[in-house]
Amino acid sequence: MSQSAVVCRQVVKTFGAGEDAVKVLRGVDFEVPVGEMTFLVGPSGCGKTTLLSVIAGLLNPSAGSLSVLGTEMAEVKGARAVEFRRRNLGFVFQQFNLLPALTAAENAAVPLLAAGWKRKAAVEKGAALLAELGLGHRAKALPNTLSGGQQQRVAFARALIHEPKLIVCDEPTSALDAETGHYVMELLRKIAVRPERAVLVVTHDNRIFPFADRIAHMNDGLVERVESSTGGVH
Repeated sequence: MSQSAVVCRQVVKTFGAGEDAVKVLRGVDFEVPVGEMTFLVGPSGCGKTTLLSVIAGLLNPSAGSLSVLGTEMAEVKGARAVEFRRRNLGFVFQQFNLLPALTAAENAAVPLLAAGWKRKAAVEKGAALLAELGLGHRAKALPNTLSGGQQQRVAFARALIHEPKLIVCDEPTSALDAETGHYVMELLRKIAVRPERAVLVVTHDNRIFPFADRIAHMNDGLVERVESSTGGVH
């Protein structure tokens, strides 16, 4: 695998057509290195979530090239694209998206169940991962009995359980207070950042910027600069 888990070259995303067309991404060049946590930041409406959705395969780019984990995504379509995402990507959503009728361990196990694991083995692995995240005592709890920080840890477990090579997080601390947000980001760094894995976080929350290895600043549909944690600009 290359040193970059994600390589965007002149990526364009346009919504609509003709006079109603809106170009949200205007030729993005961007890389997400393996073994690091990269933050994508910028003002509301600058294209962060659209770029994240393109990288995650939820949207197709209108132009340009996108490579994820060494695979040219333009060559992966339909069921192959779904299978690629299932095997290689982990998602942490802004609103957690936990299933209300499932326990915390069952929610964490969802990617394994989707991959065909037997229920007992999948839920046991979910419970073990929750224990690693300090939530073993709530493994059998339903989501509506968990705090926001606890729900976020379940969401992290669900994203990590199938050992993906790329984890994408959309505003992972937006629903959390400062102390809880700091705590869950410490957990994410501890458990998610690995030499063979990349973590991409879209955030408005400057309280968590110190957790990033590098911060990509986006504005008006372009990544304008990338700063490393050592203060360098790329």
